[in-house]
Amino acid sequence: RHKIPLCVISGGILTALPLIFPSLGFLQWVSLIPMALALMWLAEGEKARLGRAYGMGMLFFMCYYAVTFHWFYYMYPLDFAGVSNGISLIIVSLGCFGISFLQSVFSAITFVLFVVLARSAFMRKRIFLQPILVASLWVVAEWWQTIGWWGVPWGRLPLGQVNFTLLLRSASLFGSYFISFVIVAVNAFLAIAIIKQGIRKIAIAAAISLFCVNLALGLSVTLAYNEGDEKIIAAAAQGNISSTEKWGGKTSEVLKIYEELTKNAAADGAEIIVWPETALPIVLTEREDYYDAVTNLAKENDITIMISVFTRDEETGQLRNSIMEIRHDGSVNETVYSKQRLVPFGEFVPMRELVTAIFPPLADINMLSEDLSAGDECVVIDGEKGKIGCAVCFDSIYEKVIYDSVNNGAEIIAVSTNDSWFSDSAALDMHNAQSRLRAIESGRYVVRSANTGISSIIDPMGNVIEELGALERGYITAPIEMRSSTTLYSIIGNAWVYACVIFVSCPLLVDLINKVKKHQHKC
Repeated sequence: RHKIPLCVISGGILTALPLIFPSLGFLQWVSLIPMALALMWLAEGEKARLGRAYGMGMLFFMCYYAVTFHWFYYMYPLDFAGVSNGISLIIVSLGCFGISFLQSVFSAITFVLFVVLARSAFMRKRIFLQPILVASLWVVAEWWQTIGWWGVPWGRLPLGQVNFTLLLRSASLFGSYFISFVIVAVNAFLAIAIIKQGIRKIAIAAAISLFCVNLALGLSVTLAYNEGDEKIIAAAAQGNISSTEKWGGKTSEVLKIYEELTKNAAADGAEIIVWPETALPIVLTEREDYYDAVTNLAKENDITIMISVFTRDEETGQLRNSIMEIRHDGSVNETVYSKQRLVPFGEFVPMRELVTAIFPPLADINMLSEDLSAGDECVVIDGEKGKIGCAVCFDSIYEKVIYDSVNNGAEIIAVSTNDSWFSDSAALDMHNAQSRLRAIESGRYVVRSANTGISSIIDPMGNVIEELGALERGYITAPIEMRSSTTLYSIIGNAWVYACVIFVSCPLLVDLINKVKKHQHKC
């Protein structure tokens, strides 16, 4: 009665810790053993109801996500939103536990599915496939978080391995979901070794083999990687301007800061510089004074500026969070990228009428006077230095945005983000780690500019070449290559996820076929 809850609680907490402290990444290779044991015990107990399995799933994932999203409390107090300290505490608590609950409601279904599938005749005869089943269900749960505004794929297992990039590089072949699969499967095989003495040695051998296969794949990707000779110097600017300052009507002062950073970067040889998300919180084309200042800045310093500002659709009047290219001659590229994955309650309010009726302050936390509209396609900017794929803040945690960019011809990825909301919490490192995964998957250099940090320049192997930490003002530069080569992942996409979906469907499908055959035989 107590053993299973203890397993799911300890497993959830221990597995989340490496996401916050990547130096503990080794822990993930054993921390899920308690969860796997709990699942197998639930499946073996014929009297264990599915409701209990779902409850244990909720308990596990609430522990996992509550630790993962702990950084919401660093946003307190919400001075920039103009709400009281009491309301701020309620809102950040809703952020931490509300999002954790929402994620857990869907993820907990994996526990129920495992129990149902493990009890099928097909799986009972093939207990050695249970670890593959656990891992496949986990992958499907992670992928499901990329669907809809309610899904936030922030707490993916591979983020805990960013200090061991060799273990991540197989993502360039099968995507980051493959890393999650291997981690969960290794833990589940070790759990089998604990409770099934008859196949202990085989289970341990399977766990070790899976780990070694992933390591070998990462090593092969590393050895096959080739750097080109033609490079340009890229820069990322970090003004270290708080959200309160940014939205406090000090746009002219903010511009002066980025003018200075851009001039200094150009003097250091930078040919292209990326500014952070809504570096100037205005519709640039509606402000002639700022428009002229930025275009003249690019022209006078012979540098290309990737600037993140608001744009407005001329036909619909919709406001968008976008990235524009200001060429070195002062001209403006007509192609504009607009953010596709908007932040709920930050850039738009889902179910606004309902939220307003239940808790008005949550609807008013948006800094803008109107909801933003999402970009409806993955636009690649055909710039003077090459084809540039873009991502704005939240975009970078969704692999499809970058996948589409590469398939549309992107040769580098420019990421503009704010992150000032997170202060100097672990959220900064976690968000930056997402860009490292995107670099590996896409085989592209990533130039990431954050308002208050962390800004970084990342190579296609996931290595951080240059980095500017939290709450610092400055810029970083590094040589980067415009790459047109393709990774296997950029060709097959999330094929590994679909394979997991098929595997999960097999037990019930096989049982159904066998039942039909038996019925036909009796007839």
